[in-house]
Amino acid sequence: MPASDYRYFAQHLLTGEILASDLPLSDVEFGPELNGPGSFTGKLSPRFARSLPEAVDEGNTALYVEQGGVLRWGGILWQATPQDRSLSLEAAGWSSYLQHRHDIHGELGGRGPYVNADPCRVVRDIWAYAQSIPDGDLGVTVDPATSPAKVGTPAEPLHFSWWEDPVLGNALDDLVQADDSPDYTCDTAWGPDGAIVRRLRLAYPRLGARRSDVSFASGINILDAPAVARSADEYANTVIATGAGEGRAKGRVIDSVRDGRLRLEHVMDLPDVKGSDILAQRARAERTRRQTRGSVDQIRIRPAHPAAPLGSFQVGDDVMVTVHNAWTDWTGWCRITGWTVRTGGSDGETVTVDLARADSYHYGSAAA
Repeated sequence: MPASDYRYFAQHLLTGEILASDLPLSDVEFGPELNGPGSFTGKLSPRFARSLPEAVDEGNTALYVEQGGVLRWGGILWQATPQDRSLSLEAAGWSSYLQHRHDIHGELGGRGPYVNADPCRVVRDIWAYAQSIPDGDLGVTVDPATSPAKVGTPAEPLHFSWWEDPVLGNALDDLVQADDSPDYTCDTAWGPDGAIVRRLRLAYPRLGARRSDVSFASGINILDAPAVARSADEYANTVIATGAGEGRAKGRVIDSVRDGRLRLEHVMDLPDVKGSDILAQRARAERTRRQTRGSVDQIRIRPAHPAAPLGSFQVGDDVMVTVHNAWTDWTGWCRITGWTVRTGGSDGETVTVDLARADSYHYGSAAA
């Protein structure tokens, strides 16, 4: 769709008042990301900026992107910088707020310390604490996900010590770093009553799902000739998977194939896996994944193409990517870690999709 089909509007973060129902922005780019806030940039002419000062009040204003009645993005305006003949705006999704908040009471207001705690619970406690303090409630809801992962031990509990002034955003980042941790992304949508819903989508073992109904392919919806990076550091035709147990009692499975290439090995440490059948499945899946040489980190697509229209995929999805160019013919599953919509420009509306090699065994159901 052309840039004219988008509407940008501003809202007071505390009162909910709509400050500007249709901001005339240009050079707009926006999008979500995996385990991060996502971003928004745009420009406003000096004439409109002077007439709507409350709508560009950094740190106190929410900006939204709507297209065809669908809220595509929402977040907090953090920067409003005069540049030449325009005011450059920079915003980020809801979790960026936690980078400006600290635990000033200790233990998240008495919710901690944490011993063998589900990180999903700690994520919700961080938000509950941040939003329990006057003038700190963004109205963000956090999904009721649970996980078997644990943080904090009897010997080393997870503490939030007020004298260290812990940054709540850093604590959130730490909770989603480990391989067995949950995933999150920021989301914005219209509620059934017409109110704006600010949401932290939280899921375990991962956001997204393996998708067979959408795809990215050269000559179809990929615009450029993306580079396919290849490194032997990521390749393996032999995977040694170790599971639960100690010493000689430790579970171990070796999955190996002779494929006409030099034997290269990779070790997977899976201390929570007890069954040899599950260990073998994980080893085989990892070996298959590592035999797929090369990776695609970023592509540009047309957002209205039926192969993968904007809104049909979500952060965390695995999508089949096929690249044909002068350098390579490559096909593989890639995980969507974020995207940026550019609403105008010489190529019209485009979407830059950030990708990572898909994890071949952690599949969740598509989140609502």
